[in-house]
Amino acid sequence: MSKRQKLELTWIGKDKRPKLEPRILLEDPARSYHARRRIGDGDLFDNRLIFGDNLLALKALEQEYSGKGKCCFIDPPYNTGSAFTHYGDGLEHSIWLSLMRDRLEIIRRLLAEDGSLWVTIDDNEAHYFKVLCDEIFGRNNFVGNVVWQKAYTPNQTARHLSNTHDHVLCYAKDLFQLRVGKLERTQAQVEKFKNPDNDPRGPWKAENLSAGKYYSAGDFPIRGPKGGVFHPPKGRWWRCNEDQFQKWLTEGRITFGLKGTGRPMLKKYLHEITGGITASTWWTHEEVGSNKEASIHTKQLFGDQDVFSTPKPEKLVRRVLSLVTHTGDLVLDSFAGSGTTGTVAHKMGRRWIMVELGEHCHTHIIPRLTKVIDGEDLGGITEAVGWKGGGGFRYYRLAPSLLERDRWGNWVVNRAYNAAMLAEALCKLEGFTYAPSEMLWWQHGHSTERDFIWVTTQNLSAEQARRQALMTRTRLVVWRDGQIRYIDPAMPEEPDARGAPSKAEVTVPLDYSSRNDSP
Repeated sequence: MSKRQKLELTWIGKDKRPKLEPRILLEDPARSYHARRRIGDGDLFDNRLIFGDNLLALKALEQEYSGKGKCCFIDPPYNTGSAFTHYGDGLEHSIWLSLMRDRLEIIRRLLAEDGSLWVTIDDNEAHYFKVLCDEIFGRNNFVGNVVWQKAYTPNQTARHLSNTHDHVLCYAKDLFQLRVGKLERTQAQVEKFKNPDNDPRGPWKAENLSAGKYYSAGDFPIRGPKGGVFHPPKGRWWRCNEDQFQKWLTEGRITFGLKGTGRPMLKKYLHEITGGITASTWWTHEEVGSNKEASIHTKQLFGDQDVFSTPKPEKLVRRVLSLVTHTGDLVLDSFAGSGTTGTVAHKMGRRWIMVELGEHCHTHIIPRLTKVIDGEDLGGITEAVGWKGGGGFRYYRLAPSLLERDRWGNWVVNRAYNAAMLAEALCKLEGFTYAPSEMLWWQHGHSTERDFIWVTTQNLSAEQARRQALMTRTRLVVWRDGQIRYIDPAMPEEPDARGAPSKAEVTVPLDYSSRNDSP
């Protein structure tokens, strides 16, 4: 019998997946930054900026933040083959797909059930990326492909066609739970409502009275005030029956144009409109900014420093966050770049976590966030949202691997780890929340109200460990000689008839033959 086949995107190395060690995060208070005083009641101080490989950082966040992210906005390297100063952008196609797949899978787990992923990407990888996301999120959770006008003048040196757009792909974790908000009506849109006939109900605009959906009662002649007879256009029907039309006509809601000779149209009054308007999939540079606008802003922030060649405008990120998040929601960005996502989230009162490996984390992101917090960033969306400064963030770096080889080739605890780091790392490895007890010396974490983890760097005999477990009625985890030893007071202590070890004490060797040694 042949194996069942499925429609999928394949590439070299797709079956190879890295085995990831969930690292702990180490805060560097010297690089963390907070406002000197509280500006408003909504100030947020516990945002996170993480310096390190984003795959390992996402894995480090998984235990604490799974199911908590309301929106993830990422601007990954486009794999264009261009030589970017700040990104190794030009990876071989298969490698790029593998790197993105591994990160997207964790991002999906970090999202809340009503959360969404937004990705800016260009034509070079957009269509492969769409199929990749279909596999990870499911085709049924595809929300839409927004076309963003990133440039407003054609490039006259382009060989064939001048590319003036990027894609913004959107996926929901669960399409049925995703709620997309409305856009605020702009002044230009409001000004489209006029009142040329001095209608006492105020400004209005004419809407099409016909519709493309078949409606049997919507096929009747309409006689205009000048004697003209109108029928629905071919292949269309009036959107109402004859009785409803006569009611609208009596109420003065039907217009035939200023001269009374035009086709019948329905008046839509400005005062009847509640809420905003539904966002389309075409976002112009006037609405959400362009690469050039973003470049001008970054140069204002960094002066003559080398800046990103294609930064994303703050208005673009604001559009996304205004549609799918609310004040206090958590926003994620694992390709922080110049820090635009965190900057916009901060100004809009959203919590945020950003990850960046490049040195521009220190040369660009931290100085930019500092200006935002101090209220010195006057560009971007600052004026539009009324940003005055405030809040803060904590800077973290990834801890080194828990284990290293000694000079004889044996796996040992990394010398960079102190007792507190070791306890926290073991909590994360075993799925416990790190929370050192103030009452019990060795109790460092818990997974439920009755499950605790005890970690000690002291020598402990098997009998002492068993006595400690029985006394506290907890399952004790002991790490010794590269092995994890479980001592469970709920299991019988006596060895079996064959002299096998007690079931209360189980030793599990740790296999590091395929561990991920990436920094």
